[in-house]
Amino acid sequence: MDGVSNPKALPLAALHAELGAKFVPFAGWSMPVQYGLGVMGEHNWTRAHAGLFDVSHMGQVLLPGDADAALEALVPVDVLGLAEGRQRYGFFTNDTGGVLDDLMIARAPDGLFLVVNAACRDADISHLRAHVEGVHVVTNRALLALQGPEAEAVLAALIPDAAAMRFMDSQRHGWAGAELWISRSGYTGEDGFEISLPEAAADAFARAVLADDRVEPIGLGARDSLRLEAGLPLYGQEMTPDISPVEAGQAWAIGKVRRDGGDRAGGFPGAEEILGHIANGAPRRRVGLRPEGRAPMRAGVEVFTSEDAHTPIGTVTSGGFGPSVGGPVALALIDAATPPDARLFGEVRGKRLAVTQTPLPFTPHDYNR
Repeated sequence: MDGVSNPKALPLAALHAELGAKFVPFAGWSMPVQYGLGVMGEHNWTRAHAGLFDVSHMGQVLLPGDADAALEALVPVDVLGLAEGRQRYGFFTNDTGGVLDDLMIARAPDGLFLVVNAACRDADISHLRAHVEGVHVVTNRALLALQGPEAEAVLAALIPDAAAMRFMDSQRHGWAGAELWISRSGYTGEDGFEISLPEAAADAFARAVLADDRVEPIGLGARDSLRLEAGLPLYGQEMTPDISPVEAGQAWAIGKVRRDGGDRAGGFPGAEEILGHIANGAPRRRVGLRPEGRAPMRAGVEVFTSEDAHTPIGTVTSGGFGPSVGGPVALALIDAATPPDARLFGEVRGKRLAVTQTPLPFTPHDYNR
């Protein structure tokens, strides 16, 4: 199957169809984009209760425990200092300081567990195999995300020990004879968990979670609006091979030990460019924008400093309606020299519409720290 005309089916495709999902092709997979509540209903439900997302399209990879130095040479984050039972956010970089993909890195008892984006999965695996020994691609496990303020109570009803987990903890727990790899993380801005589990156990576990009245199934549409409101960058939009992690607003993930003056400074692709951006400032910066009207500004909209300026100072990278915010929101990459209080204008269908630069996130994060 080529993933375009014949997208791959998720392990839980039959359950999604039973739940009334509408499917769309995404990153080579047939993915549920929404269910009966609709995108806005699913978004609001997740913010208030708990939503179950199927993210089994993402790549899952295991590395041996002694591969941490080799992995650290590919990412500008502290892998060697990652404690067992903890997870860290990172990104693969290229020689010019751009981002090849972002990923999660967890240290398990028997090695490192990585989760990479579906669209970059094959390229990431090839990249890893070219530099790291013992790369094992996980092919028999599904991946679910349970997100929202009631996620802890829902999961604890099935796995009581999960309630004691902190944000970015990564643990293994048993359920009905299956081993679940659980991290307290997600990409909605809400508290929640990501759960890797054997495909053979996925249907029973998903049904057990959905049997709780506090849970609804949530599709790709609400997943995107939730992460956008949370001000979280998406690979391929806010991060690309031509955008550095500093420009993307992700410098916080580059640990002190990998920065200038750190014990293991540099040593990753594009280090000179990225560390130069940290030290001297990057030429562009990611910003939050609130359009002053009701019309959303989508990715690709050019941003200007005035209604009659000839040269754009940036581009919207993601945009849409923010249900929790009650209006349109957008992320953009603009010239760093632009004053942070400057009123800007996005050009939509030939018209310049005013936007206000806004601190991120648009909706406060609610992680269990």
